[in-house]
Amino acid sequence: MTEQEPIYRGKAKSVFRSDNPDELIVKFRDDITAFDGAKKDELAEKGIYNARVSAYLFEYLRANGVPSHFVRMEDERTMIVRPLKMIPVEVIVRNIAAGSLVRNYPFEEGAPLDPPVIVLDYKDDARHDPMINEEIIVALGLMTADEIASVKKTALRINDLLRERIDEIGLDLVDFKLEFGRHGDEILLGDEISMDSMRLWDKKTRTSMDKDVYRFDKGDVMATYAAVAERLTGA
Repeated sequence: MTEQEPIYRGKAKSVFRSDNPDELIVKFRDDITAFDGAKKDELAEKGIYNARVSAYLFEYLRANGVPSHFVRMEDERTMIVRPLKMIPVEVIVRNIAAGSLVRNYPFEEGAPLDPPVIVLDYKDDARHDPMINEEIIVALGLMTADEIASVKKTALRINDLLRERIDEIGLDLVDFKLEFGRHGDEILLGDEISMDSMRLWDKKTRTSMDKDVYRFDKGDVMATYAAVAERLTGA
């Protein structure tokens, strides 16, 4: 693999071209941000834990018939992926009322959501990722109605799989964010699935085990990330 200047630098990951035109290099950095970048820090090994958990979950989903951009890990913080043309829509699956759902709507925090609620947000920091509906997505030419239905179906399948696995390690999957992109004629799961993109609560104590620990100064962020990685992957 050949690294040069990144072709994309996000809040916590950098993307590089590789020698293979159908593969990209993703480096998980140690940066952590919250509130649209208003709060930011660098925490040693944070990128390693997110890469480890993301790779584990991508492999778990692949084994259960859900394809993604994930190809393999190159080292502990370097992921090889298929190139995707990302769709600027965040697909958020909510199993328990928390976060913005409680702030913006008359839900009680901790209330179970059955069936799960899918929220679609337009990915744009300058606009603070506003909620978007299916008609606007179609009007903007981001996805067709059939593609939206397929993505939502995939998101619910992913939810079933993740909830089952995360339940086994004593955590509740409160909610999580997915991003998708186009690879040729396919729409594939992309980005990452990690403590940065999931809200996790300990089943017994209801303690946050995700980026909320950083957002709201709830404790030792890296000890939390390390604990989730160890419980999930055994490493």
